[in-house]
Amino acid sequence: MRPSKEGGSRIGIILNGSPLFTGGAGSGESEIRRYILENDYLETIVAMPNDMFFNTGIATYIWILSNNKPDHRKGKVQLINASNLGNSMRKSLGSKRKYLNEEQIVDIVKTYGDNSESKMSKIFDTTDFGFRRVTIERPLQLSFYTKDNGRLETLKSDNAFNKLKETVQTEILLALENMKPDYTDRNKFNKELQAKTPTKLTASNLKLVQKHLSEHDENAVICKDSKGKPEASSDLRDYENIPLSENINTYFDREVKPHVPTAWIDTKKTDDKDGKIGIVGYEIPFNRHFYEYTPPRDLAEIDTELETLTKEIMVMLNEI
Repeated sequence: MRPSKEGGSRIGIILNGSPLFTGGAGSGESEIRRYILENDYLETIVAMPNDMFFNTGIATYIWILSNNKPDHRKGKVQLINASNLGNSMRKSLGSKRKYLNEEQIVDIVKTYGDNSESKMSKIFDTTDFGFRRVTIERPLQLSFYTKDNGRLETLKSDNAFNKLKETVQTEILLALENMKPDYTDRNKFNKELQAKTPTKLTASNLKLVQKHLSEHDENAVICKDSKGKPEASSDLRDYENIPLSENINTYFDREVKPHVPTAWIDTKKTDDKDGKIGIVGYEIPFNRHFYEYTPPRDLAEIDTELETLTKEIMVMLNEI
């Protein structure tokens, strides 16, 4: 593109639907969208009718980019839905079954030129497509079952357990036999297991036993690390995509905390570029913005149709 100081350029690119949303926050695809939107290069995206090209029938989109936007378009993106336009061709040319006539082309260009809201056109801020992918952690809460034969068998068959010295294996199994059948506090379980085992057990030994004899239990005591902070459960880790326009703490208190009171935000996961909590991502959910709800057919109508089809099938079976 010609540099903006030399007058700039406006270009059009024909793409399929994947570049609108493929790739999560921080991925290459998302970073390309981020670069385009944060530099305010994107003017318009036009959704074209299907079956417009010779070799494919997939949905296609025209991206209009400019590095010299007029003032009324700065910081804005226009989405135009022209997917309902198009006329059927008399004779298909490969996968090409539709074409746009002159009137429809003029209609699309006029909609672009007007740059106003309508059923066919919607205007957004460039930041409306951005979000922060925030990591939501939940505490590790474990219950241990020392008399569960199935769990004990999986422990015995674990290669890591079999690589331990036979004396250590025997000590662990004997210790488990002499312990209570269940524990809801990992700290107490580990202390008692160690107390009943003559050999000093390593952290990896304890984790091996934990792997097979424990399971998540929301009624169990929260496991804590060496610093006394709640330990996160990797199995319960989740993510929230929070709009850039919203404060992440406000969103968390409203959308997450009421449902999972013990959850917290992992503040160590920050964006490489702005250093703030959460990884910035961009996606353009085109179809969502133009979705129109279609109510389902009346049940009586469906029943009548099924009854008719059943009768037709019975007639055909009788003929056979």
